Amino acid sequence: MLLSDLSDSTLSQALQHKLDQKTKPLGALGRLEALALQLGEILGSESPELQQPQLVVFAGDHGLAARGVSAYPSDVTWQMVENFLAGGACVSVLARQHGIDLTVVDCGVRHDFAPRPGLLDYKVAYGTADALEQPAMSAFECERAVAQGRAVVKSLPGNVLLLGEMGIGNTSAASLLMARLTGLEIADCTGVGTGLDEAGLQRKIAVLAQVLERHAGVTDPLEAMEAFGGFEMATMLGAVLQAAQENRVVVVDGFIASAVVLVAHALQPLVLQRCVFAHSSGERGHALMLHHLGAQPLLDLGLRLGEGSGAALAWPLLQSACLVLRDMASFASAGVSQSDAASS
Repeated sequence: MLLSDLSDSTLSQALQHKLDQKTKPLGALGRLEALALQLGEILGSESPELQQPQLVVFAGDHGLAARGVSAYPSDVTWQMVENFLAGGACVSVLARQHGIDLTVVDCGVRHDFAPRPGLLDYKVAYGTADALEQPAMSAFECERAVAQGRAVVKSLPGNVLLLGEMGIGNTSAASLLMARLTGLEIADCTGVGTGLDEAGLQRKIAVLAQVLERHAGVTDPLEAMEAFGGFEMATMLGAVLQAAQENRVVVVDGFIASAVVLVAHALQPLVLQRCVFAHSSGERGHALMLHHLGAQPLLDLGLRLGEGSGAALAWPLLQSACLVLRDMASFASAGVSQSDAASS
């Protein structure tokens, strides 16, 4: 299903006029005004309201992790899922602070979890294959993961989706997707991930260069996801496409979530109109990826944690943008004189 173009509409003009009539100099709220305009366009209202925000952490393991591309063992994936569910992870703390519902989706973790509230079981398989030997997933597995990501969004209330992920090895998958879909050198797309030293980083780059060569003929976005991605990333892709179709606000976290949006953009360019990029991470390549997408992140705090932490930290800015549109007085309603330029 093709997405509608939200820009250059009567609503956009009305939103801009409303912002210009607020009791402030024109453009004085900077990026907050652009954010307010975007949220109004996505939600189709001059007085947008953010309802029941959903932060979803998509989790899965990567076969490529066995090649030593991460500073942590694969067991950390399932251990961190347990930490999310117990409320001890950073994103758990931030979600509680801001009153955001947190859901963890097992998309392909190499572990069996006991059923409990806050955990959705959409496991495609027990981790992806080693992308150096074969595609990380089959076309059938990728299609299933995308469909399940759509189902996740359909099952959740609200009009805001905040993206999070967990999967040892997934910065490698994101770097591979970025290199193939942007044409940039793999060294420019690859960072330290969970904390590799310089020798480890160079080993990681060498492995990823071999993976790209192994799948040299892959250029289609979905085929790239099959060759390089993770089940958590393919599931997130479906969630992004579904949220965009429903005109939900999509709050994009860091490097891995941005790589998924890169794929979504290649499939449906107007997805970007529904995406708010939370921050520019400390992971090498993220700033280049954001530049490629033409995205302006809200924050730059040097984060490289993932799991949706940056999306949660940016959340109050979205709330503020909507409140400014809804509740801030206009020159007329407050009886305040405006500049000649603003009134003409």
